[in-house]
Amino acid sequence: MNKNSPLFLAFRRFRRHKLAIFSVCVLLSMVLAVVFAPLFEAWLGVGANDVDLYSRMVGPSLSHPLGTDELGRDVLLRLLYGGRISLFTGLTAACFAATIGTVIGLLAGYFGGRLDAVLMRLTDSIIALPLLPLLIVLAAIDLSKLGLPQAIVESENVSFYRIVLIVAITGWTAVARLVRGATLSIKEREFIMAAQGVGAGHLHVMFSHILPNLLSPIIVAVTLSIGGVILLESVLSFFGLGIQPPMASWGNMLTNAQQLIWEAPMLAVYPGLLIFITVISFNFLGDGLQDAFDPKAEY
Repeated sequence: MNKNSPLFLAFRRFRRHKLAIFSVCVLLSMVLAVVFAPLFEAWLGVGANDVDLYSRMVGPSLSHPLGTDELGRDVLLRLLYGGRISLFTGLTAACFAATIGTVIGLLAGYFGGRLDAVLMRLTDSIIALPLLPLLIVLAAIDLSKLGLPQAIVESENVSFYRIVLIVAITGWTAVARLVRGATLSIKEREFIMAAQGVGAGHLHVMFSHILPNLLSPIIVAVTLSIGGVILLESVLSFFGLGIQPPMASWGNMLTNAQQLIWEAPMLAVYPGLLIFITVISFNFLGDGLQDAFDPKAEY
């Protein structure tokens, strides 16, 4: 790799950000752990959803490294499978929201005029709404009354799809404003005018010339938003409106543990600690990427 290339210089700046490097290691460890959850399941010889009422709330042991919950289910396995749901929800919802925001920001910044005014007023309207009450209302909608097929309504994954959709349609505003501002600046540069001068169409200019120059801030914005999405999913699951049992997530594990906080406090500590570590790791990673992609930073 050319040592003077922007990518190499960005990597060198990122490498100096110790907290970001540590966060990458933490997040990679979490991803590997949740991906290989079936191996832990086979090693322990029990399933994540296996109920054993004779082994309720037992302490850590060789057969149950983190003990069991109120139904005798292995806590470690439920944390791993819950991590799959929480991490995948955060990544998927953040990417969908970023896609929506990128398209809206590109259209508003490139065409300007009335389209820009309408799209930005729509963005301001979404920002002005109280987020948590709005999410609770959307999550409480009865899907069977929306005319959806019964197979979808009764699917065990429907709560996951609902969370991703809700976060995507409410979380795109920050990316839209970021992309719009950057587009307004880039579209005035010489290479954009040259592309337009040789007859390039609007879509070609937006997605072949402007969008590649926006990837760095978009990646940073997505990384910073993942932690917020995981928190929102956890809050909705805590209120019973997110991921529904028996599917585990860190949020609904906290919900189940709240009534047992004095009898078995670790049932709440484990998922709460993982949520905290994951969110702060994504935030540190976002800070590191922001510094790395900043061309004004010193080498």
